[in-house]
Amino acid sequence: MNRPLLFTLGTAWAALALAHPALADREATAWRVFVADHATPTVTAFDLDAPEQRWSFEVAGPARLYPAADGALVVAVQSDNDRVHFLRSGVELDSHGDHADIEVSDPAPLGSVEGPRPSHVVTHSGQLAITYDRGGYGGLFDEGALLRGGTDERQFPMNVAHHGFVAPMGDYVVASVASEDPVAEDKLPPRVGIGSFAADGTSLGETHTCTDLHGEAFSGNFLVAGCAEGVIAHDTSGGPDAFTMLPYPADFPEDKTGQLVGASAMQIFLGDYDGSSVVILDPTTEPYFTRVALPFREVDFVLDPAHPQHAYIFTEDGSLHRLNMLSAEIEQSVQITQPYSMDGHWRDPRPRMTVAGDRLILTDPLDASLRVVDLETFAEADRIAVEGIPYNLIAIGGSGLTH
Repeated sequence: MNRPLLFTLGTAWAALALAHPALADREATAWRVFVADHATPTVTAFDLDAPEQRWSFEVAGPARLYPAADGALVVAVQSDNDRVHFLRSGVELDSHGDHADIEVSDPAPLGSVEGPRPSHVVTHSGQLAITYDRGGYGGLFDEGALLRGGTDERQFPMNVAHHGFVAPMGDYVVASVASEDPVAEDKLPPRVGIGSFAADGTSLGETHTCTDLHGEAFSGNFLVAGCAEGVIAHDTSGGPDAFTMLPYPADFPEDKTGQLVGASAMQIFLGDYDGSSVVILDPTTEPYFTRVALPFREVDFVLDPAHPQHAYIFTEDGSLHRLNMLSAEIEQSVQITQPYSMDGHWRDPRPRMTVAGDRLILTDPLDASLRVVDLETFAEADRIAVEGIPYNLIAIGGSGLTH
């Protein structure tokens, strides 16, 4: 039985502003934060400049959050509960070239879908794909239809059920491929490759070797994924079968990349590597990788959408670092929280980050708070208390004209 989303509506400052004609056609900036609790089935939303006014959404279990539809949509994936909920963020930006319009309203639930262990979410070309690890398929959705409350799902058949990903590319799909050798009943088969497929699962080229495939990201013309052999790059301008393996340099420590993020304003990627370093990846220029050693093990990292040369890395000693992606240098570091050791269970609650304009927001699960860092001064500017154990979060927003 579907569990309904329960929510409490507040009155956001931006919604009030939009109700007054005197404020029409004025510039407005709005940033809305969504936080998922580590232990309870709750997603909390609030406006960054008015955090005392909050909305609470009941879901089926602890969730990982993804933005979609240019931030108009929030996807809450509850892998252990076989459920995905969709929320309207209430912040919609519409670009018109010389300016953007912004419309702000209360966030609201849009429905949910069920499936056997949903995991990776990939958005591209106005489509959203959810991979169901134990279902052997990916669910494809139209983002516009989801915003209208429709949850119709088209199923893309993967070769076997496995922990992989499906990436919608418009008229074809890129998907991971797993071994078809028998495995124990409670195990999933290992990933062995990647390829492009028609909507019915028909292969559109070779299966390209990529063992232990994990992590994917888009930037510019490229979709990349981490492998044991290197990072495999799909050139979306070269047709469905345009894959190239980018090998790790011979002088790198023996390890691999499993988490990747891509910049939106320039073609560059950042990935993790061997726990105590990160790699900057340019898929078009050899040697492709630049490795940056960290003083402590990495806990989380994000890119700055407005300043694509900047990445922010949080390390287990409780420090935040600004990495210049062009010079491959750590330019600044600041202590933010108490230490969060990477030893222990992988599910232990540890900080996660998001960027909201000129501020970075970091969950501090042991302190039941969000730390807000001013990115100009690179110092903590605010601390927002939240109930429970704040864990995954995203920020949605920007600036535009109100009409």
